[in-house]
Amino acid sequence: MGYLVYLAPKQGEMTMSDPKAAARTAAFARRKAAFAAGQGQAAELLADVLSAHAGKVLAGYMPMRTEIDPLPAMAAHQGLVGVPVIMAAATPLKFREWAPGVAMVPGDFGALIPAEGAWVTPQVVIVPLLAFDTRGYRLGYGGGFYDRTLQGLRAKGPILAIGFAFAAQEVDAVPTDAFDQKLDLVVTEKGLHRFA
Repeated sequence: MGYLVYLAPKQGEMTMSDPKAAARTAAFARRKAAFAAGQGQAAELLADVLSAHAGKVLAGYMPMRTEIDPLPAMAAHQGLVGVPVIMAAATPLKFREWAPGVAMVPGDFGALIPAEGAWVTPQVVIVPLLAFDTRGYRLGYGGGFYDRTLQGLRAKGPILAIGFAFAAQEVDAVPTDAFDQKLDLVVTEKGLHRFA
């Protein structure tokens, strides 16, 4: 999604633990340094992965700040593409159809979203992140949007969740909670990481 947000939880909702807060601080610094070095062939590698899923509905994201840029791969995808829209705090994301050149407006937290368009249900989701580990877990921004979204989509059928990141964003272990959703693979400028 491309924004940093921590929403104060209501009673019974997920909370951001101290280990995750500390991990986010370190992860932002690593990602900033990697962003300054450039993304190399990352978009081409992502497009290669997506070519095996031609015809499937893809959800990408509009990059912000130091996020690695998936837009070239999204534009090359043979099939419908959507981008995330925040509907409300503590809810899954919805995805509005996107194509290069569509009119965009600022959504919640400044993330760009299509001004209009059909809602789509993705079969493949490109997931932004701050850090990832060898188990396939990711460290997100603290709002829980992608975890809720992946959980809901997986309850309805098979979904391919692809983390997109700089290689420098890999860590030994991401702090996890019971509600965290694993990725199926991560694409970086240095190659692919597949998870069981």
